[in-house]
Amino acid sequence: MQLLLIHSDFIEYEVKKSTPVAEKISDDLKSGRMEDALAAFITVEKPDEASPKYVIDKGTEAIVKMAEQVKATRVMLYPYAHLSSNLSSPKTAIEVLTGLEAALKEKNFEVKRSPFGWYKAFTVRCKGHPLSELSRNIVPEGSTINICAGEKPEVVSEAIKNEEKLKSYFYIMDVDGQMKDPKTFDYENHEKLKAFVDYEMAKKRAVDRVPPHVELMRRLELADYEPGSDPGNMRFYPKGRMVKNLLENYVLMEATKNGAMEVETPIMYDMEHPTLKKYLDRFPARQYTVIADKKNLFLRFAACFGQFLMSHDMTISYKNLPLKMIELTRYSFRKEQRGELVGLRRLRAFTMPDMHTLCTDMAGATSEFRDQYEMCINTLETIGLTLKDYEVAIRFTRDFYNQNKEFIEGLVRRAGKPVVIEMWDQRFFYFVLKFEFNFIDSLNKASALSTVQIDVENAERYDITYVDQDGSKKYPTILHCSPSGAIERCIYAQLEKQFMESEKGIVPMLPVWLSPTQVRVIALSDRHIDHCRKLALELKPYRVDIDDREETVSKKVRDAGKEWVPYVVTIGDAEMGKDKFPVVVRSESEPNKPLKVEMTVEELRSRLAKDVDMLPTRPLPIAESLSKRPKFVGSI
Repeated sequence: MQLLLIHSDFIEYEVKKSTPVAEKISDDLKSGRMEDALAAFITVEKPDEASPKYVIDKGTEAIVKMAEQVKATRVMLYPYAHLSSNLSSPKTAIEVLTGLEAALKEKNFEVKRSPFGWYKAFTVRCKGHPLSELSRNIVPEGSTINICAGEKPEVVSEAIKNEEKLKSYFYIMDVDGQMKDPKTFDYENHEKLKAFVDYEMAKKRAVDRVPPHVELMRRLELADYEPGSDPGNMRFYPKGRMVKNLLENYVLMEATKNGAMEVETPIMYDMEHPTLKKYLDRFPARQYTVIADKKNLFLRFAACFGQFLMSHDMTISYKNLPLKMIELTRYSFRKEQRGELVGLRRLRAFTMPDMHTLCTDMAGATSEFRDQYEMCINTLETIGLTLKDYEVAIRFTRDFYNQNKEFIEGLVRRAGKPVVIEMWDQRFFYFVLKFEFNFIDSLNKASALSTVQIDVENAERYDITYVDQDGSKKYPTILHCSPSGAIERCIYAQLEKQFMESEKGIVPMLPVWLSPTQVRVIALSDRHIDHCRKLALELKPYRVDIDDREETVSKKVRDAGKEWVPYVVTIGDAEMGKDKFPVVVRSESEPNKPLKVEMTVEELRSRLAKDVDMLPTRPLPIAESLSKRPKFVGSI
């Protein structure tokens, strides 16, 4: 059965003409309307004939779950044959539809069912919030699915299947190196660690309500949903594009400072390429597939493919190792499941800094691993996320742990707090060791940021070799590293962090080097605008804008606060012709208690210089005068 669930302001229908399989209906069912309803468009399929009861039970469960999430008490069941070409018999379809109707009524929902087998006109108005649309595919256990001509099933790697059935052991390792049972560990002062453990154990990734960063990304005019695209593909407005660009440049700068060479590789690859095909089954990600020139292609979900194929063709000496390459993939693609796609937390198209390091052997790999662990900590700190803002997970095989206990314990000591350990008896993937830094948001959902992995398979799989001192060819050990994780996810984490800070009474703001506007100069009246422009010129190259709108001063000040502008200067008659002017310093303010500091131009420039010292910079991404700016996002 195919289900399309839409949370609607209303749905209404009117029958037009019967088909040969139309069910008999009374006049009162020839039209119908429901306000504020969950509209369930349903296609009953051939495999459902094997077990209609199973389909009814699972369909009811899916409808009830979404109804509870969106707080809907009314359900309209709407037979809709266009979701599949593999239709069941009319008898099974009516059995399933009436079964769903009865089951939902038993659960105290107000239910209407539009008739089966009739041509109908219908109108539905979707509410349009992030959880308002959901699709589900329900298949009876043991049945087979016939894929219609031209339709391709989702490609699911063996690694994904292994993830669902692999046996792993979870522990908490304290800073003293002791492994403890997560069920009995004392989580006092470690509430986020407890939330992370619960998240890991439950393995439920779907989001059941809209996280706060969604409202913030729109209000700050950073990013938004793109209804004209596939779910999980976002649009970025000028301010958001600038923030992304600064983060991208910073992560690349840090990687190149650590010896990485930037490269660029294709975004799609041949699924039948013998080496790539084997790797696909070792990487736990769902792929997008494309058919072109009679080839099955997949869109990359990491830069591994291109960098490994490039390494295969290179001539590498032991003198070149460790050898590092990085690519900022705009974009990588993963066909994440729809219920997980909310805001910037988990996307289907994302920007991933992807670095690979070729090392001589495992000793060289663990040494590089430790250095890159440190690089990741420093990278996130500059972005605005310190060790207290995320939880550490270290995952390894039992054999690796037994041979490297002191190394693992050293990683935990560097974190300075208990970390989650996951151990496998056997190696299911290509790596024997990995860590991730996991941000825990306001909904207690975890999202991986930085990661490093030690890969013991792919050098041989891709026939990547180096010439050793004795002239022999050897396979290197490979490290996979993303110093920050997905760039979009860094923005999500920063917005969620600021929301949680504001709940504690701390004024939210982005780091000054990432703030789209670093200084706002507010003109009290039209006669002060020229002085504001002169001041803005003196503060360049920092990002300064001027509020010259015909608004009250109080509204201008409020708007600067809503945009999290770090420094706000107000210019009126009292400031004309004086060296000093009052500056509201956001980082030192309290809610409803702005801190004003008298500064000269040089003093403000000096503060800004410390805020952005040695970090990437960009010009103001939008018009300097607020009066000339369009509004990208409507009222929210």
